[in-house]
Amino acid sequence: MRNSLSWAAFTREQRAACLAVFDANCPEFFAPNERADYEAFLDDEPTGYEVCLVEGAVVGAFGLFDAGPGRGRLNWILLDPRRKGLGIGTAAMERVQGQARERGIAVIEIAASHKSAGFFARFGAVEVRTTSDGWGPGMHRVDMELWLGSA
Repeated sequence: MRNSLSWAAFTREQRAACLAVFDANCPEFFAPNERADYEAFLDDEPTGYEVCLVEGAVVGAFGLFDAGPGRGRLNWILLDPRRKGLGIGTAAMERVQGQARERGIAVIEIAASHKSAGFFARFGAVEVRTTSDGWGPGMHRVDMELWLGSA
């Protein structure tokens, strides 16, 4: 599967496909009230947001944005749950970490949910704090940091 993965800068034409991936993850990994925030994020056509493609279909997306000297912030990472087990999540996290190292980022900030925190922990992210109902009722926010060492 990994050989058929490709990455591209997000374009407005991929908006509906990204929202479909969001919807496929809701309410399991995202609170329903977060959809409007994601739509607004996409409408801003954020520079640095990428989509993951398999045979031209959007199967994931993420953005790594600056968060201060030596720090980056992973925003709106989402993966198509119908493609679970194919290595897309691992490939995305390897890409995030590679981009971070290239940009001199030593720490990646991640705002996860209590349901997705385990995924990030597999790559070495550690919990900094938890906010009950931080994303919405029943969806707790888990702020995490992934330390890459010297970048």
